[in-house]
Amino acid sequence: MTAAGSARPELPPLARGDRILLGAATVFGVGVGGVGLALSFDTVSAAGARWGFTTPQMLPLAIDLAIPVFTVINLLLIRMDMALSWVRFVPWALTLVTCWLNIAAGTSASAKVAHGTMPMLWVALSEVAAHVYAARIGAVTGRRMEKIRRSRWVLAPITTFALWRRMTLWEITSYTEALNRERDRQLIRADLRQEHGRRWRSQTDRRTRVLLKLGELAPAAPDPGPPAEPPIRPAEPKPVPRQRRSKPAGKAPTGRRTLDDLMAQARALTADWPDAHLTADRLREGLHCGAAQARSLRDALKTERAAAPATALGAAA
Repeated sequence: MTAAGSARPELPPLARGDRILLGAATVFGVGVGGVGLALSFDTVSAAGARWGFTTPQMLPLAIDLAIPVFTVINLLLIRMDMALSWVRFVPWALTLVTCWLNIAAGTSASAKVAHGTMPMLWVALSEVAAHVYAARIGAVTGRRMEKIRRSRWVLAPITTFALWRRMTLWEITSYTEALNRERDRQLIRADLRQEHGRRWRSQTDRRTRVLLKLGELAPAAPDPGPPAEPPIRPAEPKPVPRQRRSKPAGKAPTGRRTLDDLMAQARALTADWPDAHLTADRLREGLHCGAAQARSLRDALKTERAAAPATALGAAA
């Protein structure tokens, strides 16, 4: 997986016109919300006096002030990356209480609708502000999970659910990175099936299957960059005189490479290869050998690389 595939695009800074619009929307939004709270305060205070409260102003004051307080607390928790899901519902619940009190204080149907609608303005504005704030913070920190397009859910619901499941389980917050991993995973599955046939799962080692599930394997595709170095070809056998062509029993025929010869060539070929590229398919193409020999060479090379750090530590001690 390349770094470019998993990098998130940086958010463009707000232009001067955008900042002016944002400032104007903030001022008018606070004004509209303040008017709604003020009307709610007067209405509920008058109703509280009729309901027998000795200090009726305390009833709307406690409820209406708690709404912006919990809204600000929700924004601060989002900013500190300590968001609590239930905190955002507290302003909603308090607004419903205020709406109910305003509706109960109305004397007609129109008055009930008008008094009940005004407190909803503050909650609507606070929800928009919380969404914008959380989206900006999540985009900068990279912890906000991007949503999958609705059209993909409609066109391919089963595969989309599997993609969403992997994003949730492995904390892949970038939708683009998840698509790139899924593409590489499908290519690796195609390579394994081409190499081993339909029963590729039972003939593939456990480590490869786990890396395939995690999406950490890269497909064995040619690098579009500078041309790769040509593979090391075995030296042609020297001509043998006619009287010495017969070989003792047990030795390999002239021109056929033994497993030791292939191992030496594989070490030289894969000296600068990363572990992710150490596959049987690449060895088979680079050494022009059989699939079984390529798998044996791959397992032997992986064993040597795994034992290399321990050998180095023993030599240092």
